[in-house]
Amino acid sequence: MLRILTVFFFLCCTVFSFAQNENKSFTVKYIAATIEPDGILDEAIWETAESANQFWEYFPLDSIQARQQSDIKMLYDDKNLYVGIKINTAGRNYVIQSLKRDFRAGGNDNISLLFDTFSDGTNAFLFGTNPYGVRREALISGGGTQRSGFTTSWDVKWKGDAKIYDDYYTAEMVIPLSSFKFKEGTQKWRFNSYRFDTQSNETSSWVQIPQNQLVFGTAFMGDMIFEKPLGKSRTPLTIIPYINAISQKDFETNEGVNNFKIGGDAKIALGSGMNLDVTLNPDFSQVEVDDQVTNLTRFEVSLPEKRQFFIDNSDLFSSFGDSRDANPFFSRRIGIAKDTAGDAIENKIIGGIRLSGKLNKDLRVGFLNIQTDEDIENEIASNNNSMLAVQHRVFSRSNIGMFFINKQSLKNYDFIEREDEYNRVLGLDYNLASKDNTWNGQFYTHKSFQPDDNIGNLSSGAKINYNSRKYTIYAKAVYIDEDFSSNLGFVRRTDIVKGILGVGRTFWPKKGPIQNHEFQVFPIVQWSPSRDFKNTDYDIMSTWEAKFKDQSEFALGMTNSYTFLFEPFDPTDTEGGLELPANIGYHYNNVSAGYESDRRKTFTYAAETEIGRFFNGNRFSLETMMTLRFQPKVFLSLILNYDKINLPAPYPSADIWLLSPKIDITFSKSVFWSTLVQYSNQRDNLGINSRLQWRFAPLSDLFIVYNDNYFVNSFQPRNRSINLKFTYWLNI
Repeated sequence: MLRILTVFFFLCCTVFSFAQNENKSFTVKYIAATIEPDGILDEAIWETAESANQFWEYFPLDSIQARQQSDIKMLYDDKNLYVGIKINTAGRNYVIQSLKRDFRAGGNDNISLLFDTFSDGTNAFLFGTNPYGVRREALISGGGTQRSGFTTSWDVKWKGDAKIYDDYYTAEMVIPLSSFKFKEGTQKWRFNSYRFDTQSNETSSWVQIPQNQLVFGTAFMGDMIFEKPLGKSRTPLTIIPYINAISQKDFETNEGVNNFKIGGDAKIALGSGMNLDVTLNPDFSQVEVDDQVTNLTRFEVSLPEKRQFFIDNSDLFSSFGDSRDANPFFSRRIGIAKDTAGDAIENKIIGGIRLSGKLNKDLRVGFLNIQTDEDIENEIASNNNSMLAVQHRVFSRSNIGMFFINKQSLKNYDFIEREDEYNRVLGLDYNLASKDNTWNGQFYTHKSFQPDDNIGNLSSGAKINYNSRKYTIYAKAVYIDEDFSSNLGFVRRTDIVKGILGVGRTFWPKKGPIQNHEFQVFPIVQWSPSRDFKNTDYDIMSTWEAKFKDQSEFALGMTNSYTFLFEPFDPTDTEGGLELPANIGYHYNNVSAGYESDRRKTFTYAAETEIGRFFNGNRFSLETMMTLRFQPKVFLSLILNYDKINLPAPYPSADIWLLSPKIDITFSKSVFWSTLVQYSNQRDNLGINSRLQWRFAPLSDLFIVYNDNYFVNSFQPRNRSINLKFTYWLNI
């Protein structure tokens, strides 16, 4: 069945590809002068530059010219790309979340520029600014077809500022050409720009984009043509050393540690498209803590990667397989291990290298090798973690990828069983993306290897997505053998065959407050191959979602579910509670409703509630998020989740709370303070993370990070630490 689906969907890439409108273009002139990016377009040389103008409206309509127009001009010399922008507005009442770099764009006033330097329609660099001159940069991967392909953790040095006038604002950017990767001698990049205008309630883009596509998608771009060919991409050698002083105490063991650490990273350019990243004794104490979640399932929860070393070109390593069911490489596995009690603890990274980038327009290569330290007391081996990935573009925007992963112990440890001495995975993927992104999908086959276990161990899947203005169709099939294993991956469960066929119909009313609304049916069914393909799970979901012209959203849903338990399970996770018995199937259903308010407002909120059966009992859930903005310096948010689970006696019932208030204060564009408090009675933890950051030089910081954790029931201290960390970004 999978073979037939794979062949059929593979052929779709050549049959279903629709032409775009004729490309828009403009010329970027070469200059000998330099421009100081003060945000004021008073240099006479801007008058000689061609414009990227005549923006199209994306929201609320996608068929007319933008009501508030934007004008972008570009110039360049041997070292820098100069950008001058004029943005017309209805007034000066801008919405600004904060003064902190890498702000979230939605619900704010800002403009973003996308540069596809290899014209592959898959990857792009993004640079943006708001009326206050606050900057952001990001990497776009996977053609911008999913929000997960938008990565703001990427950092690079560049300059920019803005100036506000009565009915418009201007901005200037000076972006070193070394910030980009491109082929020597190239004379054309693909380009687009999109802009959020809260006063006119308008989103617009230079190249027209249909609303059923994401606004940062790379399928819809024009051309920026350089007056003369570009030279080499001369990325400088970058050294990023750090010094970290830490004092911490574990109150459970009554042990305290004072430590002083040094280490750092280096970024080395190899040719015009490749990066070599080196890390030695890395420290991630300044990285934001993970958001706690309530988990009512039997399976592990996937959390996003936030560590800078793993971010650049991360899609080259992490985009293989299925992100939900069988991702063979999940970088968060590196640096975390389980102790003798089965609890996750930090596993020190000694050092590592990562080579990634483009060899030419069509071929991308990545190699990663990281060594972790041993921890004999907790029976954790020293492991070498490596991955080789190759990706070659085919057709207009599709690609074929191959990878090999190896995790291997370097010593013979008494506490390591033979089957755990190494784990290897070999795989082949095909990623489909039609020229206009109406069709996209993925088809893959992976095989794992362990000592004395080389038969079977397969993970295969196929998915296809059709996305037009009126209809969406999503089909997916996944097979994971019960012996498939990827120790550096995220595999939610094995021994499954999973099928999905979702169908949606979108309506676009010509009148009234609704901008569009959609009906969707989304069934998910799973079987167990080792149990004669017994049906183990299904979820049949029906939803109606409406998006309003004021940017608020409303949704209704109904789900009918079935779960067969092979092992006893307590969904309340109550200590000592009686688990639901195994080898029994449970039928249950629920209804849900959700609302999200207009994010442009000073106070915003979102709420979703769910009520219905749950296994052999009942469940009521409420998830809420509220934000309050005192712009541009203070941003407050609160997450409150409540789950009430009532199971019949003698099984336990529970009231599960997750409370997470956060305060962000930006004293200036270089001094930031954020404090996050997270209360979870399911995890029996009250955590406080407070971080003060001073950006004293470009991408160079001084951090003071305070962490405190308490047991919820007894309110006794659990562990506490304070870090003082200094990092400096040095270009040589």
